Amino acid sequence: MASFRSLALIALCLAVLPSAARERYAVLDGATCDGYPRLTIGTLRGMCAGLVIGPTTQDPKRVLHLPRSLLQLDADTWLVTDLGAWEGRPGKVWRLRAPRGQAPSVERLLDGLHLPHAIARGPDGLVYIGEMNRIVRFDPGAAFPADTLETVVDGLPGNRLHANRHPLSRFVFLPGGDLLVNVGAPSDQCDGEGARTEDALCAESEGAADAASLRRYPYLGEGRWSREYTVEARGLRNSLALAVHASGTVLQAENSYDFDSRWHPYEELNVIAPGRHFGWPYCTATGAATPAWPDRATWCGSEAHAKPDLLLPPHTAPLDMLWYEGAMFPALRGRLLMSWHGYRSVGGRIASFAVDARGVPIPDRNPRFPGYGLGWRSYGAGPAATPVVLTPGWGKRAGEQPQGSPVGLTVADDGAIWVADDRASAIIRFAAEK
Repeated sequence: MASFRSLALIALCLAVLPSAARERYAVLDGATCDGYPRLTIGTLRGMCAGLVIGPTTQDPKRVLHLPRSLLQLDADTWLVTDLGAWEGRPGKVWRLRAPRGQAPSVERLLDGLHLPHAIARGPDGLVYIGEMNRIVRFDPGAAFPADTLETVVDGLPGNRLHANRHPLSRFVFLPGGDLLVNVGAPSDQCDGEGARTEDALCAESEGAADAASLRRYPYLGEGRWSREYTVEARGLRNSLALAVHASGTVLQAENSYDFDSRWHPYEELNVIAPGRHFGWPYCTATGAATPAWPDRATWCGSEAHAKPDLLLPPHTAPLDMLWYEGAMFPALRGRLLMSWHGYRSVGGRIASFAVDARGVPIPDRNPRFPGYGLGWRSYGAGPAATPVVLTPGWGKRAGEQPQGSPVGLTVADDGAIWVADDRASAIIRFAAEK
């Protein structure tokens, strides 16, 4: 009989494949959310959810397949990265035009990409895309955008698809222009034959591949970056949620280990400091050793292990975060927003946190987190913070909606919050109730 872990991994793989059967969103007949077809997603008072594009119970047509991240070009125009599928090179970048009150239209600008995920505007005004093992840029305003495509950083690990699904790259621009690039871990705990170096350390993270790390590529000016990098930080299993605050603080939200336990381990929020080691694969949470590395328990409890600044709920899979500075929701100004993509009961949410002057969430004395059908649960450990959840009603409801699978978050010029829901092949806009 298959183990619980094997069944869980199979379920996860099925969940992310576009061909798998998925509950589609139902659009409320005749109702809109600030000009977009209204969805049934339960939100905070004064907020509503509108469907920009995606299959529905009324119209199952799928244009996007696995949309991941968004970049606004003007009031009505967006770029969307689309993995296409987890195998091969079907990735695309779409230009999405979605004026309020009108049917959306899409145009394919780039195709043949390998798992395109991150997207950002560079210091030169061009658009940068993170593929699995390189970062490219192009000019979306050119007559033929694909002809302007060029590689900026290559040689990132060809982190092939595996059970833990961490082949994607994420990058951010640091003050001064340096690129900080995620290199995910190729396994869960770095165990098994050949896992250890001669010094009894993890060969994946401490060896030549520098997996589970953040690489820093120095900016040389005039749109050029050095081919040589330094390892900014190690021991980070997967850093798809990566953000730079106006103060210069770099935050990383960790997709932690795939333990079978529903309530263990906690995900992590880390303030990145150069040269620190954040624990993967040796440690969990604030200092316990992992099952595969019991001999590292003393190290995990030492100052050499950079402890998380905040614990996050287990298996939430944080995939993006930003600080809200829009005008549409004054109560959210300055707060950290985070997408929780996880398929378990604690996932499927957009959470927000009050922060300090560095942009770091402020811990509570008795922190709690929500789960669909479970109410609120105490962490029982710290440091952690109780979030304000913008989407408390994004759980699965048969015939009405799937559980949310939010990935990329973007605040539009008007202050609305746009979200890519990859497993539902949808782009959703959260706006103020009119």
